[in-house]
Order: sequence, then C-alpha cells, then structure tokens
Amino acid sequence: MGTAGTSTDEVAGERRQLINIAYRLLGSLAESEDAVQEAYARWYALPRSRQEEILSPGAWLTTVTGRICLDVLGSARARRERYVGAWLPDPLPDHAEWDHGHGTDLADQMVLDESVTMAFLVVLESMTPAERVSFVLHDVFRYPFAEIAGILSRTPAACKQLAASARRRARVAGTPAVAAGQADAVRHVKEAWESKDIAALVDLLDPDAVMTADGGGMAGSALRPIEGGARIAQYMVAIADKAPGLELLERSVNGMPGLVAQRAGAVMTVAAFEVADGRVTRIWAVRNPEKLRPWERH
Repeated sequence: MGTAGTSTDEVAGERRQLINIAYRLLGSLAESEDAVQEAYARWYALPRSRQEEILSPGAWLTTVTGRICLDVLGSARARRERYVGAWLPDPLPDHAEWDHGHGTDLADQMVLDESVTMAFLVVLESMTPAERVSFVLHDVFRYPFAEIAGILSRTPAACKQLAASARRRARVAGTPAVAAGQADAVRHVKEAWESKDIAALVDLLDPDAVMTADGGGMAGSALRPIEGGARIAQYMVAIADKAPGLELLERSVNGMPGLVAQRAGAVMTVAAFEVADGRVTRIWAVRNPEKLRPWERH
C-alpha cells in the first residue's frame, strides 16, 4: 500500500512540476492550468482506498496530465486552423521583473530555461502530438520511456522512436542555440525603433529575417509573417508612427532578452527575438490581449 505518498501536501506539491510540463506541451497558460486542474479533479474523485493503492501520486498525476494534454493537442490543430492570423505560444514574463506580491500567479510557477524560449516552443509546434509528448517528457524532463508509454498507450520502443523523430524535426527546423549578445542586439533594436531609424533597423536585422505577429483577431497585426529585414524595418517604423506615446521596455520574454511595448501603462505587445551572428533572425510579436494578461501586473 502506498500510503506514504498520498499526503495532501505532497500531492499539492506536484502542481509546479505539472504546470511546467503542461506549458511545454501546450504552449498556452490557460490550457495548461485547465489540464492540471482536471488532473487534480480526477485524483480527488478517486476513493481514498484507491488513492492509497497508488505508490507514486506524482507519477499518477503526470500520466493523467500527459493524457489530457495529448487530447488537447489533438484538438488544437483544428482550433488553430480557425484562429485569425498566426498562432504563437503565450509569452512568459520573468516574475523577478514583474512580481509585486502575486507569487501565486501561474507564470510564477514556470522554470525559465531553454525549453521555454519562444524559438523552442515554435519548433515544438511542428511536431505531432505523440512526438511532442515523447520528446518533452524524455528530453526535457528525463522521464523514462516506460512511463511515457503509459501516457501514449504505446510500447517504450515506439515512444523512443517518436522522440527520435521529434529530434529530427527539431534539427530540420534548426533548433536555435541561446545566442551570446542577444541583450545587446535587442537593445539596439529598441533604440533604432524608438528613433524610427529604418537604416539602423535594416543593419540590425538579418536580410532573411522573419517577423510573425499574433493578434488573434483582437488586436491589429499582420496576418501573415513578414519576410525580409527591409520589409520588417519599414513595418516597425509604420507601427511607431501609428502609435504615438508607445514606450518600449527591455524585459525577459520566456527567459530571453525581449521587448515589451506599453501605451498609457497598458501592455500592447510582447516581442521575443532570435539572434544569430549579432543580427536578429526572428521576431515573434504577441498582441492578443488574452495572452498578455500575465504581463499586466506592475
């Protein structure tokens, strides 16, 4: 009997780990919270005698959360086909920069590392649901394939193959390394943007740079990715012209140097960057107000 592992405190203490897993699997804070809440609801719905039979409540909750996330991922593709414009993962603030006594906020539960950078999460979006679950749980969280097999209802060997396939997808997509000098590059973009200096922006952007914006139909944004450094520079300056009083702040976005655009104290845009050889290669600009709620805390 596994009575030692069923204390209320121990079960509740798994929440942080589960939230971190769910966010990496789903890319959405709201969906992650819903998945974890559902897993706990199923745990507390079990008879006490059944709970006591479970030797590791943490493993049980992980399995259930993983299965819920798998179902969500399966339905997400259809929902995102109906999404207005490009869909991007929810941007994460660094609680050290934004925390004012709200330590229970969902974003505060996140461990900010390379597995939550916007670049990494976008690569995860290219994977099938089963690949993503196998890859994230094994490569990021070091779960054995025997446990992952229980989530996917497949053999450990099949899960190993799924993770290998996911790694190949990541390599093809060019999973980025954390670039040295990103903070400097982002700072220079901020300065050039503030001064509406198109020439300076062009110099800072890779000629083949791509900018993707997510307004979700609720905030004005380009519906398709903007390709080419010169076009992106012109677009950024046009935005600045249309939004007098826009204030740019250097802030951590998903654990990496990024920018937050505020107007009259309200967060309008959170931008994440990818930098290579000192130049910006990718910009992900999230403008959907529903995805910016964790940033409205200061």
